[in-house]
Amino acid sequence: MTSPQLTPPPVSLASDESAPARAREALPLVLLHGTPFDRTLWTPLRERLAERGRVIAPDLRGYGESDVTPGTVEFATFAADIARLLDARGIGDFVLGGLSMGGQIAMECVWRFGPRVRGLLLVGTTPEAETAEGVRARAELAARLEREGMVPYTDEVLHRMTATPPGSPVTAHVRRMMHGTPPAGAAAALRGRALRPDYRDVLREFTGPALVVVGALDTYTPVPAARALAALLPDARLAIIPGAAHLPPLEAEEEFGRVVAEWLDTALPATSA
Repeated sequence: MTSPQLTPPPVSLASDESAPARAREALPLVLLHGTPFDRTLWTPLRERLAERGRVIAPDLRGYGESDVTPGTVEFATFAADIARLLDARGIGDFVLGGLSMGGQIAMECVWRFGPRVRGLLLVGTTPEAETAEGVRARAELAARLEREGMVPYTDEVLHRMTATPPGSPVTAHVRRMMHGTPPAGAAAALRGRALRPDYRDVLREFTGPALVVVGALDTYTPVPAARALAALLPDARLAIIPGAAHLPPLEAEEEFGRVVAEWLDTALPATSA
């Protein structure tokens, strides 16, 4: 794959971080949200794992409380943002997780600084490059978000994002994240996402432990796609979360948290200092 040039300058990323009360020798876990969401997608998991080790959940460039870069933001830029964030905190090796677009950015990170990524959590995501039809659709959606804002789009797709009832706290949380996303930030990421390469060869060469998670009711990333993704990775487990659609970290926080914690404890165990 050809490495794209990084053009946008560095920005400030908002983030939440949890750390154990007593020192433990555990690799930090970094969690990347999808679009059009923000770092609060990971709050239940971050809080659950707080006693295990450092857990960092940033708002990606253009999302939540992070700075917005209009136009086009390629995945290379998102990866560089994560590297700078971790370098600033003195973090070397780490475990990386991502949902949907965040999972694809995680794959970009593996490609760019893979030796630092010791474990990989991929939720509701796919490794293939965008199709020609997908490129057109993302360009049209980007223009629409800039023109109309986030509310009409949210109203159209919210029922696919989560399988929870319309009046549930989870659905309300998802709606808040989507409504609160800066349209220019989401549009820039959509244009960059359309330019992503195929990551399948990158994943075939990743030798660290991986966990692939998918909601049983996910229509964006159906279960067969998750199975195919897990099959690419040399050391992968697949977990299918019953009753969840595209956002298991919120829709099924107890089951999702249990699955991730069990994987970390067995594949990447922490020890007391």
